[in-house]
Amino acid sequence: MLSISHKAKQLLVLLIKLLIVGCAFYFIYDQLAHNKQLNWVLFLEKFNKNKSVLGISFLLLLSLLNRFFEILKWQNLVSFIKKISLFEATNQVLSALTAGLFTPNGVGEYAGKALFFEKAQTKNIIFLNLICNGVQVLVSLFFGIIGLFYLGYFKWDLILIATIIGILTLGFTLKSFDIKGYSIEKLIQKLNEIPRKIHQKNFYLAVFRYLVFSHQYYFLFLAFDVQLPYFTLMAAIASVYFLASSLPTFQFLDFAVKGSVALYSFGILGVNEWIVIFISTLFWFFNLVIPAVIGSYFVLAFKHK
Repeated sequence: MLSISHKAKQLLVLLIKLLIVGCAFYFIYDQLAHNKQLNWVLFLEKFNKNKSVLGISFLLLLSLLNRFFEILKWQNLVSFIKKISLFEATNQVLSALTAGLFTPNGVGEYAGKALFFEKAQTKNIIFLNLICNGVQVLVSLFFGIIGLFYLGYFKWDLILIATIIGILTLGFTLKSFDIKGYSIEKLIQKLNEIPRKIHQKNFYLAVFRYLVFSHQYYFLFLAFDVQLPYFTLMAAIASVYFLASSLPTFQFLDFAVKGSVALYSFGILGVNEWIVIFISTLFWFFNLVIPAVIGSYFVLAFKHK
């Protein structure tokens, strides 16, 4: 059996760290420097006209709160297995974010968090991360349905609701149907193993997080002088997240996916195309690029136990 020396392992781990960080920074640079849809001249003109230290600080605060609620969610969920400090939760969330930046649907995020725990807990950590992300998606879907109703897309909503009810009915009907050891019944049993208090706290934090990043989107539109009624704008934002959440994508392309959906949704409301593109890009920069840059430090400092 081939054995690898301790120094060789250390070098391999270092190379993997540098590869993760290097790829993350490359993808960030590539999207900002080579995106032909971004007109930086128009952006700088608008920025110089409306720039405000207080306004930028407020948007950064919302980004901090957005990621802070995500960290609290993870700390809360993982307490089912092991109590971890806020710093440990921050380390794990930001490291995993950086690792999952260029993987489809953030698969690297699941693996990144699992590395902080014993190998025997890998399945549990992946399951907890699935719950963490799944609840956030459900919250976005809930508000998205309300947003679509508010904007008047009744037919699509009725079709969607009928489809969801049909899937749930079918799921509970076939709950004992087993595929390779997995079934809905076993999934429900596993969910029930986690205390209700943890589930409730996870849900409340997911709602708070949604309200934070959706309002950050709202204030970005205000910064670009988009004059639409509050509920109309919030409904459009909710519909963007509703539609985008169902599309598989790479995290580093998140702004492109949400941006294309936003172009359609806000285009109907008469919002200028370049404003939508820049707001989507800025939102991506505030909530993904900045945390990923910070997470790169944790990736380089990571020591696998």
